[in-house]
Amino acid sequence: MTTEGGRALLAETHGLTKSYGGHAALDAVDLRVAEGSVYGLVGPNGSGKTTLLSILAGLRRPTSGTMRLGVARGAMALLPDTPEFEPWLTAFEVVDLARALVNPSIPRERVTDVLVEAGLRDAIDRRAGGFSRGMLQRLGVASTLVGDPALMLMDEPCSALDPMGRREVLDLVASQRGRRTVIFSSHILSDVQEVCDTVGILQRGAMRFQGPLQDLLTGNRTPGVLVRVRDDAEGVARSLATEPWVTSAAAIAAGEVRVGVRSTDEAERELPGALARAGARLVSVRPEEASLEQVFLEMTR
Repeated sequence: MTTEGGRALLAETHGLTKSYGGHAALDAVDLRVAEGSVYGLVGPNGSGKTTLLSILAGLRRPTSGTMRLGVARGAMALLPDTPEFEPWLTAFEVVDLARALVNPSIPRERVTDVLVEAGLRDAIDRRAGGFSRGMLQRLGVASTLVGDPALMLMDEPCSALDPMGRREVLDLVASQRGRRTVIFSSHILSDVQEVCDTVGILQRGAMRFQGPLQDLLTGNRTPGVLVRVRDDAEGVARSLATEPWVTSAAAIAAGEVRVGVRSTDEAERELPGALARAGARLVSVRPEEASLEQVFLEMTR
């Protein structure tokens, strides 16, 4: 059995391509999603995220390439980016219908449980026609969970939520790790960084990076340190830029300099002397924490 990081692969594609006329929405994508992982799929608008999820869900057929899923179709659930429901049904009726369609033997008590888990405790008996966009998103999450799927495909699940709603959905997604496999697309990169252990970056239909999130953050960006001084940051930056171990130095705020370095170990050894030569009065030094947004922008420019 194919494995990824010691875990069996639950979803795998080889050379997956989807073309519309002469345009390739997906271009030979090799996807590898390990069982029990929360996989973050990111990319600019039009990069192919929704197309890839819809092919995995069986809603579209690829032009070429192969796909292997380690679960039956009935053990999958898809949350689209804009879920829609019959407006005259109550939240309970919507999720109960999903339960009956997936597996009628699931106890009806689970309907209430997942509605509460999705943050709709006070709207269980309200009709979906009166729901806000954010409430519809929560209702979609509940409908996705009620069948206890082994594989969840979530397309921009936080896009319409207020900060409190986003927090609840992110906590819910993070809690699935190890219990089920989640493929989670989002343009909110901080959300992906917070809850995902693996990430794939799509650009113009091609997979630019795929692997552990930590590998992306530590292996694809020049290391740096943030230096706070009581002096003119521009002058300190100019002085530090002359050091042979410094790859870049720039004032990013009043009294703060970002110093790109060849390695953080070298910076720890050399920085005190360099600051002394610059005549800088040091306030603090800390390693720069790479963010997914920074790495993403560097990779997709």
